[in-house]
Amino acid sequence: MTRTALLLAAIVALIGSTAQSALSAGVKVTPLGSHDGEFCALDRALIFEDPDGTRILYDAGRTVRGPDDPRLGKIDGVLLSHVHGDHLGDIHSATANAGECGQPEFDVKDTPGSNTEKIVVAKKAKFFVGGEMNSWFGTRIPAAGGDKAQVVTLRFGAMNKLGGVSIWSVPAAHSNGVSPAFLTGDLAKEMQTNGLTAYVGPPGGYVLRFSNGLTVYLSGDTGVIADQDLVVRRGFQAKLAVLNIGDVFTTGPAQAAFVINELVQPTAVIASHANEAATKDGKLLPNTKTAAFKAAVHVPVYLPLSGKTMEFDADGKCTGGC
Repeated sequence: MTRTALLLAAIVALIGSTAQSALSAGVKVTPLGSHDGEFCALDRALIFEDPDGTRILYDAGRTVRGPDDPRLGKIDGVLLSHVHGDHLGDIHSATANAGECGQPEFDVKDTPGSNTEKIVVAKKAKFFVGGEMNSWFGTRIPAAGGDKAQVVTLRFGAMNKLGGVSIWSVPAAHSNGVSPAFLTGDLAKEMQTNGLTAYVGPPGGYVLRFSNGLTVYLSGDTGVIADQDLVVRRGFQAKLAVLNIGDVFTTGPAQAAFVINELVQPTAVIASHANEAATKDGKLLPNTKTAAFKAAVHVPVYLPLSGKTMEFDADGKCTGGC
């Protein structure tokens, strides 16, 4: 074999090895809750890290301690399911473990801005939103010191890429009204007086496909919808789901179990948005909604313990931290 042929063979082998390494690497999921090592009442925020290093923050809400939260690190993209205060972030805590797990204390007021917008601006991150949220945030992000180009419109059926991650918007059955607390002037006063919110288009969830092949469904706040079967399972074949299970505002534990067992049918699920102190000392508490959900589901259920990173392979199987 000639020296040129040997060199080409070595290059091909290196490329193949690199590609195989990327496919075998795991996606890291890190919850950012109110209390270290626990799954608490207001916990929503998750960071997803692709094997290529792309980092995406989902529904920052109230438990991310502002843009200077040391747990954030580099953030390339931010996803927002809808504009309710517990997802957009009307308040947050300046310190870890403030208050009780079942009733965290938040001492920093973010309105009329929001925790999410401050993070987007400080991190210079792309901000993915659906509905009419793009036009609203398209004025607010520049007003907060960012760039309008950071706001990325992603409506149902559309796809965008960030690094090695493909991002789709999928439907959710919920509401999506902006509280007057996020607004100023006479409009805010009139809305407050009349008990109204401002509609900014439908809420949503997301499907993320990472560079190792893992496909993840992020439900957002939703009830049971046919799209969880037709779109999420049949269309995207999601292997890992993050499902909001807290009842009243979303599916409760029994309905959430139906979604997992009969509709999405993933390899595994991360419980979220339980609206309760689900753990103590990192252990699942009995007689909780989360415990009922876990008992009813036919696949592994993982708890988003704040600060504890989990890692998943392309098939949605946990390979570390679970």
